[in-house]
Amino acid sequence: MIRGIHHIGMNCRDLARMKRFYCEALGFEPVDEEGFAWADEPVMDRIVDVPGSAAKGCMLRAGSCYIEMFEYTAPPSDLERPLRPNDRGYTHFCIDVTDIAVDITHLEACGMTFNDREFVDVGHVRTLYGYDPEGNVIEVQECAPANGFTLEELRERAPAL
Repeated sequence: MIRGIHHIGMNCRDLARMKRFYCEALGFEPVDEEGFAWADEPVMDRIVDVPGSAAKGCMLRAGSCYIEMFEYTAPPSDLERPLRPNDRGYTHFCIDVTDIAVDITHLEACGMTFNDREFVDVGHVRTLYGYDPEGNVIEVQECAPANGFTLEELRERAPAL
């Protein structure tokens, strides 16, 4: 069962600048000061479906709204300019599910594709990026209970609105 949107993903050219802007201008706060990064990680290439990927990123929170920001260093983007409002798609959004195997089967029946890949279990989360019928990326994730990142735990940590 799909429980809701977990976060919105955003690819940016300058992660530090964008993080500072979203925190200072819009009141977001880092979920984890350290953020994350990867390079030469076949498991990450498999999850995001980008061979040879390398990126750093962070998760930000404002109330119950979460944004996951990425700055990819590999492979290079095909676009030199930022997306405009009339360009299609966000980098991805993530849906939180209760049984990833069952839910991926349902999503495939509805027209979503996963390029013949299975979800990846990284311990705290089972996850996989897939594609809607127009090619927009949707991450499907099932959080392990009590890992600090379930929707319930994120809501508990969020300030009251």
